[in-house]
Amino acid sequence: MTGEVRIERDGPIARLVFDHEQRRNAITGDMWEAIPDAVVELEADPEVRVVVMRGAGSEAFVSGADISEFEQTRTGNAGREYDAMTARAFAALQSLAKPLIASIHGFCIGGGAAIALTADLRYAADDARFAVPPARLGLGYHTAGIRALIRVVGFSETADLLFTARRVPADEARHIGLVNEVFAKDVLDEAVDHVAHTIADNAPLTIRSAKITLQELAKLETERNIDRVNESIERCYQSEDFKEGVRAFLEKRKPRFQGG
Repeated sequence: MTGEVRIERDGPIARLVFDHEQRRNAITGDMWEAIPDAVVELEADPEVRVVVMRGAGSEAFVSGADISEFEQTRTGNAGREYDAMTARAFAALQSLAKPLIASIHGFCIGGGAAIALTADLRYAADDARFAVPPARLGLGYHTAGIRALIRVVGFSETADLLFTARRVPADEARHIGLVNEVFAKDVLDEAVDHVAHTIADNAPLTIRSAKITLQELAKLETERNIDRVNESIERCYQSEDFKEGVRAFLEKRKPRFQGG
């Protein structure tokens, strides 16, 4: 069984599900390869306004890359090809223009933590456990992954996670900023759905502009594309949604945003 990455739709909310339950949703090569295509599909669907990532079943978000494949995929030239494949998956998730939420229960280890870090928002169940364990496998950890971790938790916490390879419980993950909030496991899905629908009710072009701005500000100053930011802001001002937002405010009613 190679697992699968599938899309589930619920109105304006789409769920990107990592399903390899017999191995705690460990990501296989086939699953890494499927992620960019899934992102393209989600980006192209005009009905989807928010994407929620989650793991299948009740044991794990993603317990890491499937180590049973490592002897074939992580040595010599195969190792470089594997790294390129995972880099494509991470780049695809990071490039998604729509808000991306990680709904995390159980194990969120290694590659699972790296996937979670591509999300704009991360919410965890109280049984979630996080770790970045390359030091226990003898693997080098690439600059992009370390930069993503530093951006979220800072240098000192990143050093701790990388050097010790220890497992971090949900409450500590919240304390260091790795997740936005922790919920009881039996209400996580409901809580995340509430956040997702709240976002989906807002103006899509404004959300997209905000995400573009956050993406650019996360880059080194010399790498930022401020023209991209300004263009996204101008598009909001020129949109029908801006007119609708003003009318709805004046008429004291809920706006009906169409994303145009």
